[in-house]
Amino acid sequence: MEQLQCLDPSVQPRVSDHIPQIIDLIKQILDNGYAYKVDGDIYFSVDKLPTYGKLSGRKLEDNRAGERVAVDTRKKHPADFALWKAAKEGEPFWESPWGRGRPGWHIECSAMSAAYLGYSFDIHGGGMDLVFPHHENEIAQSCAACDSSNISYWIHNGFVTVDSEKMSKSLGNFFTIRQVIDLYHPLALRLFLMGTHYRSPINYSDFLLESASERVFYIYQTLHDCESVLGEKALTFDSDSVPSDTLTTINAFRSEFIASMSDDLLTPVTLAAMSEPLKTINDLIHTRKGKKQARREESLKALETTIRDVLTILGIMPTSYSEVLDQLKEKALKRAGLKEEDVLQRVQERTDARKNKEYERSDAIRKDLASVGIALMDSPEGTTWRPAIPLALQEPVTTP
Repeated sequence: MEQLQCLDPSVQPRVSDHIPQIIDLIKQILDNGYAYKVDGDIYFSVDKLPTYGKLSGRKLEDNRAGERVAVDTRKKHPADFALWKAAKEGEPFWESPWGRGRPGWHIECSAMSAAYLGYSFDIHGGGMDLVFPHHENEIAQSCAACDSSNISYWIHNGFVTVDSEKMSKSLGNFFTIRQVIDLYHPLALRLFLMGTHYRSPINYSDFLLESASERVFYIYQTLHDCESVLGEKALTFDSDSVPSDTLTTINAFRSEFIASMSDDLLTPVTLAAMSEPLKTINDLIHTRKGKKQARREESLKALETTIRDVLTILGIMPTSYSEVLDQLKEKALKRAGLKEEDVLQRVQERTDARKNKEYERSDAIRKDLASVGIALMDSPEGTTWRPAIPLALQEPVTTP
């Protein structure tokens, strides 16, 4: 999580440390008439809460009992769920007013969130599979205990598929973040995840990870080039010192960023909107027209600062552009099964071939490297390389 630049949670509570709070919450629910006791178990009575099902949109008559577990005939309604379960042989248990037992599967979330955040708070997260019954039951418990309980936003993320098949251990296509970041930079993985709206299913494939890796390299290379042009100059700028066309680009990007992020965190739109200011930076640095533009350095500084601010908010701002570029190249070499000296040797062989007018051999060397994700870049200063999507993964172009 740290490598992915995720912020630490303020609190990481354990259920076993909050049994007293859980027991107190169940007492409250019982006192308010929303639960009943059966042989040491405590069940929530869904019939007593008219709003039950408001999150998932499910109606009580749609809940078919007995499909996954045997129906407990002691329950007043098949959808009633356990707040407290009497102890069974070999299970952990705690003392309670109803005898030894353990919490039900949903009550700890209501109790711990109430303990740290209160009964009303802003955002509650979880996977799509938790909407029903877990989050539905959590709402029921909290509202039964406190009628002013409220969550402003429910944030449910979509599932991960692998090459368009659902990720699961049974299919053998299950892997961990650690396995992914062994071959791909953590910030490439973060950008990949942000490339799909969080509520939508996301398809994981080598091609898409390679695409994200190539994209972050382009972003950081552009900003590194910008930094190099500006050097150590401590430039400051205001709207009067930046050319109007640059200001137009910046303002359009900022507006798009605010609008898309305010619309249920539409990160794909934000990432797409970054293309224009990045292109403007590259034009100012590399084109003949850009190099001659008045107040060029003020434009570069304003653009870099704007993009840096957005990258920081998105959690994809590296500590150093040059450092992250080196790390991305190291990961690309690892995926290619090469060392940097191998690439440099091939570059030299290609340079020699071109000098000797052996163009077929020169092209073959370029293609061999491109096939494993190493792209060669020729310039008057010589040949350099950067990571790219391996040719083998690129989709073939078809024409009618």
